[in-house]
Amino acid sequence: MGIIREIPDIVTPREELETEWKPITKLGMLVKTGQIRSIDEIFSVTRRIPEWQIVDWLVPELKGYVIDVEIVQRQTDSGKRNAFRVMAAVGNMDGYIGVGIGKHAEQRMAILKAVRRAKKNLAPILRGCGSWECRCGRPHSLPYTIEGKAGSVRVIFYPGPRGLGLVAGDLAKILLRLAGVRDVWSKTFGNTRTHINFAQAVYNALTNTYYLL
Repeated sequence: MGIIREIPDIVTPREELETEWKPITKLGMLVKTGQIRSIDEIFSVTRRIPEWQIVDWLVPELKGYVIDVEIVQRQTDSGKRNAFRVMAAVGNMDGYIGVGIGKHAEQRMAILKAVRRAKKNLAPILRGCGSWECRCGRPHSLPYTIEGKAGSVRVIFYPGPRGLGLVAGDLAKILLRLAGVRDVWSKTFGNTRTHINFAQAVYNALTNTYYLL
């Protein structure tokens, strides 16, 4: 069952982080001691965020959505066990987006795990004004046509002029807004009703703007 809803208060307050977060990686220690002060500094040297608390510390304006909830089963010696599989997406509406999947017997815990994994998968994207109809130079759209694929789903996004809006499906609109993209055309192929594959394809397309440079 696909359920799309906003998750309130996904960022841990700084005061709580200062008392409860004990970094276990060198990067986390550099962030907490103030030697790294922005998320951009991290992505200038690495693509990996080892601790979700790093994102809460550096990106306090993060927003999140549950974009898919499914009940899954696994066979054990004692019989079948049910669990919730949740996919969540996070973004700062200004050039960063992440998606993640979490599983747990309780839906609330599955959402929490999905959000934390989405934070660890946070990635930068490039925005621009690649539309020949606009050429305003502002980062309201994409710099060029991008494509992403996951499973049977393939998506293509084309830069749009200012004021166009997001010509895309509801799920793609949420991910594009989280990433800070406001004007695009889109084309999709495959079974887009599969929310997980569709979201992964959109995420793949957006992050390709940065990682394929």
